Amino acid sequence: MLKNKHVIAAMLVAPILALIAYFGVDLAVSEKPQAAKEGETYKLAADSNCRYTSGICSLENGDFKLKLRSESLSDSEVVLKLTSEFPLEGAKISLIQKEGDRSNPVDMDVNGANTKEWWVDLPAPNSEDSEIHLVVKSDGTLYYGETTAVFVEYKTLLNEEQQ
Repeated sequence: MLKNKHVIAAMLVAPILALIAYFGVDLAVSEKPQAAKEGETYKLAADSNCRYTSGICSLENGDFKLKLRSESLSDSEVVLKLTSEFPLEGAKISLIQKEGDRSNPVDMDVNGANTKEWWVDLPAPNSEDSEIHLVVKSDGTLYYGETTAVFVEYKTLLNEEQQ
């Protein structure tokens, strides 16, 4: 069977045709990236680190990336730092303690002249169901996202073993 030149040619050509078909279909049916338009609103997707006690939560939509970091956590409050790769015109955040609750968004404070860093003091989350809702404005475009507030506590296996 391996002495037949047609079988050998087919075994060499088939993987190449499969790769061409794979990339061709992707090119034909995939959504083309588009630049954000001024005045539009875009949703931010929460990365997997937001679901764990990592101390950091990353939110993104294409090239637009935000990072929420828990700077300090006590029984009564949490200090969050928002870092953006792009300058922001404003940022609002709210902590929802229970499902169905609505809290008024709080303006985040800019870190001096650096409009890429923002700070806020919020009440400490009181359950694993607590959520953080965030809205930022950059170049006239609004970006919004939500995530669980589990990430505000930084805990590792090493911390638990030492206790």
